[in-house]
Amino acid sequence: MSLLVVGSVAFDSVKTPFGEVDEVLGGSATYFATAASYFTDVAIVAVVGDDFPEEHLTFLKSRKINTAGIERKEGKTFRWKGEYGYELNEARTLDTQLNVFQSFRPKLPESYKSRRVVFLANIDPDLQREVLSQVKEPALVACDTMNFWIGGKRDSLIETLKLVDILLINDGEARELSKEPNLVKAAEKILSFGPKALVIKRGEYGALMFQKGKIFSAPAYPLESVFDPTGAGDSFAGGFMGYLTSTMNFEESNIRKAIIFGSVMASYNVESFSLDRIKALDYSEIESRFREFKALTHFEDLS
Repeated sequence: MSLLVVGSVAFDSVKTPFGEVDEVLGGSATYFATAASYFTDVAIVAVVGDDFPEEHLTFLKSRKINTAGIERKEGKTFRWKGEYGYELNEARTLDTQLNVFQSFRPKLPESYKSRRVVFLANIDPDLQREVLSQVKEPALVACDTMNFWIGGKRDSLIETLKLVDILLINDGEARELSKEPNLVKAAEKILSFGPKALVIKRGEYGALMFQKGKIFSAPAYPLESVFDPTGAGDSFAGGFMGYLTSTMNFEESNIRKAIIFGSVMASYNVESFSLDRIKALDYSEIESRFREFKALTHFEDLS
């Protein structure tokens, strides 16, 4: 069962207190697909410019990521430049150049249209629905969004959420979308829009999962060194959706395991710049950290 993701492939320039990189491989779909590729086959839909090096496509293919849906257009590839302070919780955007991404209209290759699991990364909600209209009877649909779309296209986003099984957003976005300051009340409101489950990413504080009448909390992994949080949320989503696709089991107990696998991939992602750490992983490292996550939260019941 292959996983389909639509999102951005980009060049990132990032500065943190621990170093700086210029025009490295990034983008929501890139981080997502790389993380997910440790669990399942991934097909990616995105757009790049004629300045995009073939070596990056070669890397994606080496991870058995299907790149037939990456369109190459005349012009420059999407670029983002940001800076983090010591808190590392939120980037300060210094420059965004949409370039060819500005006129992106996702077109799915015929072989992609029968994919059973779909992830709509952070793009215009109108485009998210365009993608879904091209997919034949998906078994599971999940999506991400951001405050830009929540503020600028809220009605369109809510239309998309009617078609979505799982929404993954951060705590600030959850509050903005629901117009509720309390996360429990926010989750209840968001679930009323249509999703069966809401996963709230909370960075260094872990993740929360809400389903009707049920809440699951997962910690963040305590790391000695955090170099670059860029792509952590997308890597989380990739691990999460990759594991679910590998099992095709969407029961609550398995979604909980998927959240831990997502947290594992995010924890590795932040240990280096760009994709340097997650692309060098061995699956045994993923399994080992999964078990460490379990040990972090294990305690005995009352006797």
